[in-house]
Amino acid sequence: MFGCFFPSPRLFAITGAGWTFAAYLFWQLVASDMASVLGIGEVAGVSGDTIWLYVYAVSCTAVFVLSWIWGRPHRWALWSVAGSSLILLVSWFQVQMDLLLNDWFRVFYNTVQTALGNPGAVSLSEYFSHLITFATIAMVIIFTSVVIAFFTSHYVFRWRTAMNDRYVAMWQQVRHIEGASQRIQEDTMRFAAIMEALGSRFIDAMLTLIAFLPVLWALSEPIKEIPVVGEIAQALVWVAIVWSVFGTGLLALAGYRLPGLEFRNQRVEAAFRKELVMGEDADERAHPPALNELFANVRRNYFRIYFNYLYFNIARYTYLQVSVLVPYIALGPTIVAAGFTLGAMQQIIRAFERVQSSFQFLVMSWTTIVELISIYKRLAAFERAIRGDGLAAIEFETGGLTATGN
Repeated sequence: MFGCFFPSPRLFAITGAGWTFAAYLFWQLVASDMASVLGIGEVAGVSGDTIWLYVYAVSCTAVFVLSWIWGRPHRWALWSVAGSSLILLVSWFQVQMDLLLNDWFRVFYNTVQTALGNPGAVSLSEYFSHLITFATIAMVIIFTSVVIAFFTSHYVFRWRTAMNDRYVAMWQQVRHIEGASQRIQEDTMRFAAIMEALGSRFIDAMLTLIAFLPVLWALSEPIKEIPVVGEIAQALVWVAIVWSVFGTGLLALAGYRLPGLEFRNQRVEAAFRKELVMGEDADERAHPPALNELFANVRRNYFRIYFNYLYFNIARYTYLQVSVLVPYIALGPTIVAAGFTLGAMQQIIRAFERVQSSFQFLVMSWTTIVELISIYKRLAAFERAIRGDGLAAIEFETGGLTATGN
């Protein structure tokens, strides 16, 4: 699943994480102050420090990509190594744009507060200049989002192609495995797509957390007290962490049975579909009693899924709705005491939401994770069957679901 697309998948992931951490650490300790030393000045309104940050990020990415392509040649290296690195780099750039927007909210709402409280204190041109700034940042975000979405579509299809080529090459070996056609045609497609989407969201969550956590930490300074708890340093950071951990635990507890049910659902659907397909060519197959029994398995499993999703969704939607109020509850004493301006409040709430959403990655992605786990189980069983592992016997046609039982 991974080795056909990535060169040494585990080593690639470890070195990628290690290189990213080393580059970040070097930037914080040494490289961040080198713009003036290198003579990099302002260009088109962009500061020299910002330009140097982008040059540094691109250079570190290029070194990592070239090292892997040269050191571990692989058929799909340009897509797997360079493509993954490009997606990571663009995700990081979009987080930087989000930071600019977060600061813009502070400036803009302070301007609005001034304009509403002191007529004539803000000119119309000044007001619209803030809107133009927002539009400029938004256009950059829109452009990069469209381009990377187009690239990602091709990236996913190349990953699917790599898995497809591997399985098709051994078709005579795998054709007798239960659901082989479905796994090659459908499961590889869904696995690649979900891995990319989930991976992108995970990377975005981690980069957002790294970028916004220091911001929220600094913005928490004027927050001296929160309800129930009382005075606590950097209160908003701790509220975001505690509330997110609580939500993750709650959703994990409510949905722990779902991966197994989704996995079983794919099996009973595959058994029902196979009997129908066999009936197209053989008169002795797909008789109503057999089909009714197989469909009864499908119905029984779906009803179990519906019931489990019932209480899972109660927990999920209740938690997400309460989450909207959490920052306002935490800021209540400071708001009542007029501890900051409207712009500062908007900046704090937005930073809090970014940090909280990063910590809530599992909460927001749980249903997708459930689907991925079920697909991974099927493909892992498929791989075990290819290797002749006895533990996968249940996945063969003779041991899988039939019209007489499961």
